[in-house]
Amino acid sequence: MNATDLPITGFSQRLDQHSAWRRGAAERLKALGEWLQEQQLLDATAQERIHALGEQLLADKVMVAFVAEFSRGKSELINAVFFAGYGRRIMPASAGRTTMCPTELGWEPALPPCLRLLPIESRLQPQALMEWRLAPEQWRRVDLDVNDADQLASAMEMVSEVRRVSVQEARMLGFWHDERPEDNPPRGADGLVEVPRWRHALINMAHPLLRQGLVVLDTPGLNAIGAEPELTVNLIAQAQAVVFVLGADTGVTRSDLAIWREHLAPAHGAAGTQLVVLNKIDTLWDELSQPRQIEAQIQRQRTDTARTLEVGENQVLALSAQKGLLAKVRGDAALLRASGLAEFERELGGRVLGARHRVLEAALQHGVQRLQADATRVLGVQRRALVDQLLELKGLRGKNHAMIRHMRRRVEQEKQAFDRGSASVLAVRSVHVKLLREVFSLLSGRSIKRELADLSAALGESGLKLGARKVYAQGFDGLRSVVDRVRARMDEIQAMLDTSFARLNTEHGFALQVPAAPDLEQLERDLATVERSHVQYLGMGNMMQLVRPEFCERLTRALYSRVRAIFETALGEIELWNKSISGQLDVELRERRRAFTRRIEAIQRVQDAAGDLGARLQELEAQVRELGTTEDRLALLASRVMAPEAQPTEALALEAEPG
Repeated sequence: MNATDLPITGFSQRLDQHSAWRRGAAERLKALGEWLQEQQLLDATAQERIHALGEQLLADKVMVAFVAEFSRGKSELINAVFFAGYGRRIMPASAGRTTMCPTELGWEPALPPCLRLLPIESRLQPQALMEWRLAPEQWRRVDLDVNDADQLASAMEMVSEVRRVSVQEARMLGFWHDERPEDNPPRGADGLVEVPRWRHALINMAHPLLRQGLVVLDTPGLNAIGAEPELTVNLIAQAQAVVFVLGADTGVTRSDLAIWREHLAPAHGAAGTQLVVLNKIDTLWDELSQPRQIEAQIQRQRTDTARTLEVGENQVLALSAQKGLLAKVRGDAALLRASGLAEFERELGGRVLGARHRVLEAALQHGVQRLQADATRVLGVQRRALVDQLLELKGLRGKNHAMIRHMRRRVEQEKQAFDRGSASVLAVRSVHVKLLREVFSLLSGRSIKRELADLSAALGESGLKLGARKVYAQGFDGLRSVVDRVRARMDEIQAMLDTSFARLNTEHGFALQVPAAPDLEQLERDLATVERSHVQYLGMGNMMQLVRPEFCERLTRALYSRVRAIFETALGEIELWNKSISGQLDVELRERRRAFTRRIEAIQRVQDAAGDLGARLQELEAQVRELGTTEDRLALLASRVMAPEAQPTEALALEAEPG
């Protein structure tokens, strides 16, 4: 038996299922959009919504962050889960310090396979990591041959490179702390210390799992994490899952507990986002002990670990990454079972992909329902116009030419009155846009800077920032007050539209409906997550870092970039809401003007040839029936976008049995 003969592991299989569902849903969504376009039911807003949904489906990323102190076997676990197919280790996993800088593995089709490395000296500059990502010329690039395992592994060794620097330079780079000498790297005989050569690494490669949207974040130990605020407050905080790796032989050590408390626990309190791994259970495989004794010892470690970290015992898994990798390479099914790796992959797939699938499914269902509702509303407007025209023409049966001419003059007068009254529609839009402009201003970058100005100034002061938590609380109180003002303004807009739409419906016979305003609760939840990640980062272990001005500036920039991204997401949803409202007004105006034109043309045809009335009535009745058929077809295509046979959510649920 070889590696390809082993059963498909839980995580790989579930990611395949998740990706297949995403691709299928995107294709069916595209087909719905094309059909709506053919039926002239796709306005600019609907087109934008379809594009955004399609992009969300196809470009969705699932980040799994692996966090551990040095020498816990974290990189070996990544090798075992993702790279066993190469038949060897790809990520460096030798004894001692391996991953010296945070390393992201993902796939961007626009870039060739490569390793990009940001020099550690960039820490002396105030720019956040997000800003450095936009400066590719500052990174060292190494092209990768993904078909050459040896070249790939050799290139990956670069993430382990170190530099020897003076204590002063190490202190400036954030790797030496006079107040915590026990955490400092050892000095050599020459008085120099080792620090990572690189600050951050980005690996772009077309690995099957990475191509499907998986992003793997491999982090170094406590010293490196603490010196890089953006790693904790942005990257790890946004990961769909965090895998915290411990040693089964040591359990939770003091430095492990420091990582957990200062960088993981508070920011990732949501159930199902954390897994704790007790690695290296093979060190407990003692030939002089009975299997049940070994199992009891492992179970005690799981129980003790869960109690220490205050997590559920079902979140603590025991495994041997090294034996799991060996089992996959050799095709040894018995060793794979004994390693516990397969159970970990099933748990990871169920928790991460199941939750992600439900999020996407809910977004898709909401989007398709909006598309269907908007298209159905247009069909309703068209049907109402046809029915009105039918009644009008039926009233002409047996009428003389004078009555027909009178009918035409009346319709033309109605059209002129409507054209004059349409100014009220434009007035509603003008007030709406004015109020929205205030919302956009509240959620702008300038507004964020204004609310965080005191926090930025306080962090910029010299010396210890013992009041940092209080200033953070005040800053986030300011941001929450912005959200409250946005909500109040949105309520005002909603009330204005309710009143205006009701008046327009009464005056012009429209069927306008105000769509529900975007829910700002997600914005508030995201802000709360960012606040937790920053406040827990300000434990005493990192408080001393705040003495360094460049560190404080990086922390402030990381906060600003994250909050701005959250506000921009909310702005995008509000903009779509605005376009949906404007789209309704446009549809009503357009269809009403078309209806007037058709009424006048129909009366003219009857006036020119009275015998044509019956044929025209039959034609209108056929058009009404055709609208009913179109509406049925719309419902069918909308339901197919969510086709359950494509990939049911239950297949990705946590408790699902592996395939």
